[in-house]
Amino acid sequence: MRTYILRRLAISLPILLGLTVVTFIFTELMPGDFVDSLVPPTAIVAYTPAQLQAMRENYGLNKPAYVRYFIWLRELARGNLGHSLISGAPVTDEIMERLPATLELTATSLLFGIIVGTILGVIAAVKQYTWIDQLLTVLGFVWISTPGFVFAIGGIFLLSLKLPLFPTSGMIDYGESATFLSRVHHMILPAAVLGLGSVASFMRYTRGSMLDVIRQDYITVARAKGLNERAILVTHALRNALIPLITMIGLDIPYLIGGTVIIEVIFAWPGMGTYSLGAINARDYPVIMGVNFVIALVVLLSNLVTDIAYAFVDPRIHYE
Repeated sequence: MRTYILRRLAISLPILLGLTVVTFIFTELMPGDFVDSLVPPTAIVAYTPAQLQAMRENYGLNKPAYVRYFIWLRELARGNLGHSLISGAPVTDEIMERLPATLELTATSLLFGIIVGTILGVIAAVKQYTWIDQLLTVLGFVWISTPGFVFAIGGIFLLSLKLPLFPTSGMIDYGESATFLSRVHHMILPAAVLGLGSVASFMRYTRGSMLDVIRQDYITVARAKGLNERAILVTHALRNALIPLITMIGLDIPYLIGGTVIIEVIFAWPGMGTYSLGAINARDYPVIMGVNFVIALVVLLSNLVTDIAYAFVDPRIHYE
């Protein structure tokens, strides 16, 4: 197991390096730079070319693109992600302030998707080809095919404005202290909206796995022994059907992290999504590079944890 983990970590290094190159290239392809975002279009005539060039030299933007990339890479080798052009603060510190909020929202959405999706998947498998199964199938297609911002806006309109059940934005109420209950109250709506696509994926996958398992011989034997149907489904069928869902968890984490950008902006959630979008609008390339690096690192580590979890869940799997 240790050799396998070390091998996976070694493979991840060139992957991370390649992702930084691709991110920097796309950042450079964006029109304009940080100085262009500072100067309003209506006031551009008030600046001379020499003044604009001096501003670019002040931020180091006059250097060739490959030089700026290697400067950022040198900072990464030293254990930091550079400094934000907007605030001048270390990108690492700003990310560490916002990363817990994003991971909290992502983990809650993932847990919501696993629990609700698994329960609905079992119901759909037990009620195969009934109106319940057909209804859940239609709902699953709607949840997975509709953009998240549609559910977000609709949820705010219905559950925050028309029925004031949940707050419209933020992590806590303005002027109040951050308590556990208030954070949970603020998190329910954005986490549910973000997790709807996961619910659909886990529901369809659980349904297929359950239908495969309940046709196995050992399930027939359990029924022949006179075991309770609920015990057969939970103890024998569900435990074996959930093993393939580990793969879905590993695949779902990148989807959730990517989806947090829009959801965090709509709900004013102070996480990585709002931070990265502000950096993109300002062409703050050290922040863009740092955010994408951290996200790629989280995704690679989650995939590694998923592979390791297989060995603990299924004793037939061994990593040499």
